[in-house]
Amino acid sequence: MSPAAPLAALGQQVLAALALGGRGTLFAAQTVSHLFRPPFYGREFLHALVQIGWLSLPVVGLTTLFTGGALALQIYAGGSRFNAEAVVPSIVAIGMVRELGPVLAGLMVAARVASSIAAEIGTMKVTEQIDALVTLSTHPMKYLTLPRVLAATIAVPVLVGIGDVIGIMGGYFVGISRLGFNGAAYLSNTVDFLETFDIVSGLIKGAAFGFIVALMGCFYGMHSGRGAQGVGRATKSAVVAASILILAANYLLTEVFFSA
Repeated sequence: MSPAAPLAALGQQVLAALALGGRGTLFAAQTVSHLFRPPFYGREFLHALVQIGWLSLPVVGLTTLFTGGALALQIYAGGSRFNAEAVVPSIVAIGMVRELGPVLAGLMVAARVASSIAAEIGTMKVTEQIDALVTLSTHPMKYLTLPRVLAATIAVPVLVGIGDVIGIMGGYFVGISRLGFNGAAYLSNTVDFLETFDIVSGLIKGAAFGFIVALMGCFYGMHSGRGAQGVGRATKSAVVAASILILAANYLLTEVFFSA
């Protein structure tokens, strides 16, 4: 083996990653460009809105509920070392609306929706249904991609808002039942220390995460390989890519919103 072989292999991987990033960026630009050009398939949009938003509500709600409760226990245990148990309501609220609510909702939707979209579109490609759409003079991206991306961009912030409320209530129930907090005082501290921008920043993150989830599902579905193995790889890649991009976007948005 040549001494330069490992370096050459690394270079090939880097070039492949850059090429993939470029294709994904162009795909995103093409998707957004179709937003301003008719026709618009309202029925597909409403169907995607139900699939992405309404049917994802149980998993997001349960995830945030238990996370809010666990967060209250952890903060109380840590705060008791410094006689700062009273910060539990405010820290649970801020942590949920700024970080945990958007990220958990985004990751849960990525696990459920990105895989579903990639499998659905990948199967359509394998069975030549996408070719049939082209034959019928229907643009695949306008019919398949745009409604799903738009629906996810709208639905995920709503899920984030609902998840924030459920997560805060999870901390509230643990606080009054296990940690000895007064219910009225707990809610008062939550409202007093929570600012409007905390909530708005979380909803903006939710919109960005929804866009990423649906875009990755559609991108890998459209570029799926032939056969069952190709669809399986597309599904796995969509979930992995969406999850990594959500975490990266979360850091970047947090840097923009709260670096000052």
